[in-house]
Amino acid sequence: MDNLITRQLNLILKEGEVEFEREFELDVNPKFLDKKGEDWLKEIYKDLGGQGNLPLLNKLKFDFKVNRCLFLYDDELHFNRYRLITFRSEFYSEMNLPFYEAQKRLCRAYEKDCLKEGLQIRVWNGVPLAKHCFGDANEPGDFFGNGATGWKLTAYNDAQIDLQSRIHGYKLIRLNPYETLMTGGSLKRLDHLLVNPKEEQRKMLLNWLLRKIQ
Repeated sequence: MDNLITRQLNLILKEGEVEFEREFELDVNPKFLDKKGEDWLKEIYKDLGGQGNLPLLNKLKFDFKVNRCLFLYDDELHFNRYRLITFRSEFYSEMNLPFYEAQKRLCRAYEKDCLKEGLQIRVWNGVPLAKHCFGDANEPGDFFGNGATGWKLTAYNDAQIDLQSRIHGYKLIRLNPYETLMTGGSLKRLDHLLVNPKEEQRKMLLNWLLRKIQ
């Protein structure tokens, strides 16, 4: 949510005089989740090792909203083996979400970055709900058994956000630090670009954002 990256993106939108709502919250209408959608979530939850009743979010939080487009910036903690499991669901192949293939590749390629940040107990174990849903976490770094229950809950919630935003009539745009953009004759990663972008880079980033909402 609120970090240097999202603050820079919001500033770029303001400079471009784009109408947007920062830190948008969407109240989930439970009536929108039909049996097919619920079955998809049950499948994902079970594949992650979920136990008991299906936990459902009642509010979704996004970095910003432009028209009917919702933006989320996924940091390194979102790319790992558990998120990859969620992408096995027929929901993703059937709905053809724009970020699906790219994020699958990133989960395979960048789990090492997730490990750098995700071995902290508060991240590896997650909030108390993670234990309730997925059991006791293993020791940080040990993926056998229940593994990283905090990572699992994050992956499951990401899948919920993907599904619920779609059935509520929004286009979800997931941004990530690994996306590369051409500037100054070379490719630069998004997270590196947004540390301190120059004026011409800010204009390029604005156009890049606007293309995503078309």
